[in-house]
Amino acid sequence: MKRRKNFILQFIFTSTLVVMLILAANVFLVSVVKLHARSNTSLKDYANSANTHVEITKANRGYIYDRSGNIIAQDNRTYNIICILDPSRPSVKGTVSHVDDAKYTAQVLSTILKTSEEYIYNFLIKDVYQTELGTAGRNLSRETMELIKSYKLPGIEFESSVKRSYPLGVFAPYLVGFAQSDETGSTIGKMGAEYYLDKYLRGTDGTRIYQADKNGYILPGMRENVTSAINGANVYLTLDKELQESLEQTFVLTNEQFNADRIWGAVMEVDTGKILSWGQYPSFDPNELDITDYNNYGAQLPFEPGSTFKTFAWAAAINEGVYEDRPLVYSGPYCYSAIDRNPYRVEKGGLGCINNAGRKNYGWQDYDYGLILSSNSITAALITELITPDIFLDYVKRFGFFQPVDTDGMREETGFLNYTWPSDKLALSYGQGSTVTMLQMLQAYSAVFSDGTMVKPYFIESIRDPYDENNIIYQAERTVVGNPITPETAKQLQDILYRVIYDEQGTAKYYKIPETEFIGKTGTTQLAVSGSYKSGKTIVSIIAGMPADDPKYMVYYCFEANYNKNAHFHTGPITSYLRKVAMRFNLTQSIQDELDETTEEVVKKEIITYEMNNLINHSVEYAQNKLLEYDVDIIYLGEGNTVIDQYPKANSTVTTDQKVFLLLDTQGYYMPNMKGWSRKDVVGFWDVSGSGFKIEGFGLVTSQSIPADTYVNRNSEIEVVLE
Repeated sequence: MKRRKNFILQFIFTSTLVVMLILAANVFLVSVVKLHARSNTSLKDYANSANTHVEITKANRGYIYDRSGNIIAQDNRTYNIICILDPSRPSVKGTVSHVDDAKYTAQVLSTILKTSEEYIYNFLIKDVYQTELGTAGRNLSRETMELIKSYKLPGIEFESSVKRSYPLGVFAPYLVGFAQSDETGSTIGKMGAEYYLDKYLRGTDGTRIYQADKNGYILPGMRENVTSAINGANVYLTLDKELQESLEQTFVLTNEQFNADRIWGAVMEVDTGKILSWGQYPSFDPNELDITDYNNYGAQLPFEPGSTFKTFAWAAAINEGVYEDRPLVYSGPYCYSAIDRNPYRVEKGGLGCINNAGRKNYGWQDYDYGLILSSNSITAALITELITPDIFLDYVKRFGFFQPVDTDGMREETGFLNYTWPSDKLALSYGQGSTVTMLQMLQAYSAVFSDGTMVKPYFIESIRDPYDENNIIYQAERTVVGNPITPETAKQLQDILYRVIYDEQGTAKYYKIPETEFIGKTGTTQLAVSGSYKSGKTIVSIIAGMPADDPKYMVYYCFEANYNKNAHFHTGPITSYLRKVAMRFNLTQSIQDELDETTEEVVKKEIITYEMNNLINHSVEYAQNKLLEYDVDIIYLGEGNTVIDQYPKANSTVTTDQKVFLLLDTQGYYMPNMKGWSRKDVVGFWDVSGSGFKIEGFGLVTSQSIPADTYVNRNSEIEVVLE
């Protein structure tokens, strides 16, 4: 019996030992060899992932700049306040970790966040575990966050996020676009350049993968792999901050004057195609995303361009060599019949008649005046008697209409060509019946305003490495897309377009500006709604190239509003913008004074050029002493003791005997005697006085509407005649 018990004990001991050895072996295989014996499965991947942590380091999205390096779009790290209110939250090292004094906390936060104490306090007494503080506690700057932290308020914590911001606000948002954070916290381009260049701007997030014990400590031998984030590339646009901001303001002024439904416009370098400003109204602020229309009018709004399109009919006729030695043409109604759907003129009746705006009849005219007067009937005669509708259509296509421009990923429409029936063909010659886009007009007029070379518009200048600005990932280049007309044709066309502005009968004569001469063409077309022109709406436009003798910059401006017969007379907002463009690029003419032969002989002086000092905020005595050495003619506007404004501006040039204008009073001044002043003098006076001016003619001032020594305020309208 005793031997049997010993055997049983020995068996139990042996069995237990075997089991323990098996378990030990299994532990060895799992922990050291990382092999599951029964299933023969490798456990290395499972073991390596135990207590493994992954942290994502967000890459910064690239900056977007204008042509001068002004920031248009950037990433801002912001902070939101989190308030822990539940008293059951454990203390940390004896320090309370919830809001234990709501009143004091509200006092501190309300002062820093510039909101009411009651507003903050009402959040802090809620019966919840944690809360935020509404809009007052969101998107805080780092400085504000650190200031709040310095008070060491229990229970007040922060969570950070990256927000895309646009410091210039409403600034060509339909070109720039916007970006937003997705559910992963990454900022993704949604529109415009932000969308089109997202793969360059976004960058690559970094990671940190590491193993830690249960307390989060990294022990020797534990794995840690770090991949740094790569920030997104920086993008430079061709936009000019001064011109863009001025364009946005011009939209507002036009809307106030005409109660416009839509406005759009742009400035482009003629030779390169660089878009210097581009916009529309209504617009939106990408910081607020108050968007009502996602269409980019300049590229996605096909419209009937009106008389600005007539230029291409003249381009075709001149380029075909049939424009010289032409007879006079009758500007009365163009009545027509047709053969094979091609119209020809008849005395009356037929299929219909084309009339000029307001049914005006200018009698028999030279063909040049068809463009100068913007005559529909002469335009119709030109495409049917000097050339043919088929030739005209061929040139229209040479100029790139009804085809994509393909500008920097810009979404665009190509317009609609309606050219089947005789009436369609005549209508296109004066810009109706078919539709085009502003983008196409800019491209086409680049040939008209140059030597016949047509270039593609573009707005993305370069893409650069965020760590080395000298490492250029992409650099834009001038793209020639055709030569629809010869240099000789372009020059002859420019001469006619000059007369559109400066001929007494020119349709654009009220757009003249004192800074420089320019060439251009106006347009007015009825707005078709549901196939009818009875809406009472019109589209008013002007396209201009400046300076006249060698256009470098092109301005296109267009608005849709209720019909106003004086739309091309009340040109204030648009001419102000034309002036801005001229001044931005220093296109102000130096029109030399013409000496009156009846005056006594003028003693010649040596003309010396100086750099103008800054006189603003200095005393009159200081200004006098500085200008004494220049030997200039000082004109004081007002009777104050301090210089408020000056012309010429600081750092510009001033020459011997030049007039220098010093504004001393913002309320008003006594009118100087302007007789004999040059146009340049008048421009200087206009610039510094702030008064409204209407200038007629060139040469020297012969009369002024407000007599000398009359007290005037800055709201006065002054008319000056030069001969």
